[in-house]
Amino acid sequence: MAKKLKITLVKSTIGSTPYQKKVVEAMGLRKIRQSVELEDTPSTRGAIFKVSHLLQVEEL
Repeated sequence: MAKKLKITLVKSTIGSTPYQKKVVEAMGLRKIRQSVELEDTPSTRGAIFKVSHLLQVEEL
């Protein structure tokens, strides 16, 4: 079974670039302190890397 990541939005996207806002929304995050569980894939890791300053990531 593939690993999962719990991703939590901890900082607002206000002031971020439009690209960063789209990345956060594509992950399914809309509000601060909202969490989602995503599969640990290279594409997910790449998206996390782009907006890592806005997120908190935990391995499940």
